[in-house]
Amino acid sequence: MVGSLVPFVTRRVLLLSPLILAACQPGASNVPGDSNDHQPWSGIGENEVVHFLGTEPFWGGQADGTRLTYTTPENQAGETISVSRFAGRGGLSFSGTLSGGEMTLAITPGECSDGMSDTAYPFGVTLRIGDEVRQGCAWTARNPRMGGERS
Repeated sequence: MVGSLVPFVTRRVLLLSPLILAACQPGASNVPGDSNDHQPWSGIGENEVVHFLGTEPFWGGQADGTRLTYTTPENQAGETISVSRFAGRGGLSFSGTLSGGEMTLAITPGECSDGMSDTAYPFGVTLRIGDEVRQGCAWTARNPRMGGERS
């Protein structure tokens, strides 16, 4: 059985080699931001609390260091989990396990609208829980949301 897998694996590696090598080349065109900038994104500091929300369905929460609290209308107290923080070149992400499934919250700079108010947010959010992907917005005290009605 192992011998029969060798040609299959070898063929896959050979087919993918040009793509792998192209991705490693300096100045790769599909990399966000300045390809000469090797510093992590610093738009949200390590000690800042990030607030996030989304609609359809309604969800929200906050990330603070190595903790993230995820809330819904059904669970307003939320579920707090441990997360890993990663600052890449074009944004920030938090990863952990939420309700037994893998969760990643990716935050990128750029004006965002919740689609339901006149509030403008400084960051867009992509939340993945298992296979489900949701879009939302985020803000911090240093980069606040602007306009709209808030309680």
